[in-house]
Amino acid sequence: MNEDLEELAVQAAAGDQSVVPELLRAIRPQVQRRVAKFLPHHEDAEEAVQDTLLQVANKIHTFKGTGSFAGWVTIVATNQARQTYRSLKRRSVEQSAEVLPEAVDPRTTSVIAGSRLDLLEALENLESSHPQLVQPLVLRDLGALSYAEIAVELDVPLGTVKARIHQARKAVAERMAVR
Repeated sequence: MNEDLEELAVQAAAGDQSVVPELLRAIRPQVQRRVAKFLPHHEDAEEAVQDTLLQVANKIHTFKGTGSFAGWVTIVATNQARQTYRSLKRRSVEQSAEVLPEAVDPRTTSVIAGSRLDLLEALENLESSHPQLVQPLVLRDLGALSYAEIAVELDVPLGTVKARIHQARKAVAERMAVR
């Protein structure tokens, strides 16, 4: 993200609603790339993109500028993609209890058939047992933020970030090996 975008974010966070549409247009490609790392099916990813942009518009006032706006958007997008995954998973379970349709609907089955299912399940498992490990791992391995950027975003020491990512990678690898 460039300095102009950072400035737009600061203006929007300060209450200037006139810059929000421009800000959302500018971040849309980044948001699409982030959520696609979680949700390979286009329609599922688009749902998460829309929800992320809505979250950014509604929560921009919470951006404090202590870290980069790009990092903040990465956190919002990854959290929303994971929330969309949970929602799709819940819907697929609810539908499986009903009469099965004659034709398979890719909107409801993509999360099950997606290649990222094992990773998402491992992250869900990790979150239930060690929630503090999930965000650093997601920001580093899926968000491509540097260790230093993650430390700033999460307001924890650099050594803590590195340790949490190491622990998370180990736990996720063990979980995925079991499958």
